Amino acid sequence: MIDPMDELIEVPTRDIKIVCHRGANEYAPENTYASAQYCIDWGMDYLELDVNTSRDGVMYVFHGPALERTTNGSGKLYEFDSAEIDSLECGSWFGAEFSDQRVPRLDEFLVWVDHRIKIFFDVKWANLTTLIGLVYRYNLQDECFFWFGKEKFAREFRALDRSLQLKINVNNAAQVREICKVYGANIVEFSLNQMSASMRDECRLGGVKSMILQRELDLDAFTRILDSGVDMVNVDHGDRFLASYLSWQKSGGSADIP
Repeated sequence: MIDPMDELIEVPTRDIKIVCHRGANEYAPENTYASAQYCIDWGMDYLELDVNTSRDGVMYVFHGPALERTTNGSGKLYEFDSAEIDSLECGSWFGAEFSDQRVPRLDEFLVWVDHRIKIFFDVKWANLTTLIGLVYRYNLQDECFFWFGKEKFAREFRALDRSLQLKINVNNAAQVREICKVYGANIVEFSLNQMSASMRDECRLGGVKSMILQRELDLDAFTRILDSGVDMVNVDHGDRFLASYLSWQKSGGSADIP
């Protein structure tokens, strides 16, 4: 793990924005205050968090819906009221030192973040009117973007709000123009293998940002991502990617692809 104070002066000059998938999930349990704090300390650009909702309508930072994967409960999060969810711990599965971690309520979590890092909302299940209202209440409209696994939610989101940032996944350059037209997308995400000069150029032509999902720790892949000229990267190893970026920057990286 890098020391977040090392060469901190260079962090604001990054051309590529780093998104931490479910927080620093290699060092602390995913979707917790602990994993988010690492990302803040590292100076990451965005924290990706999952949004799910309890039976009584309280939104949580939780992937789920199964509770047993990351908590001491069992069943689906949406089968329980918030009082029951609040009583669960979600850290000891990762390590005994995290046994104090609880499933964060989304509104409390956003207050705690306090604009120290931007937010990528991966919405699993939520009342979109309520979620959008929360974003404006905490003045996050210029500090976040959204993704929805269900197409109907993406369409509903755009019908409710035209200005908040929306990410859509694509497989090739030909899809970029269409999804911009249909969804009003601001960001498109794809894999490193799908990156090409035509993908980059189509994104620039459409005025959308490009983002590569790279969950594996692969230093060669990190260099290829940096050479590609992509705008953003979504990673599970934010500290290692930042270290690769600093090394690449010092070596005069080319920021281009064949």
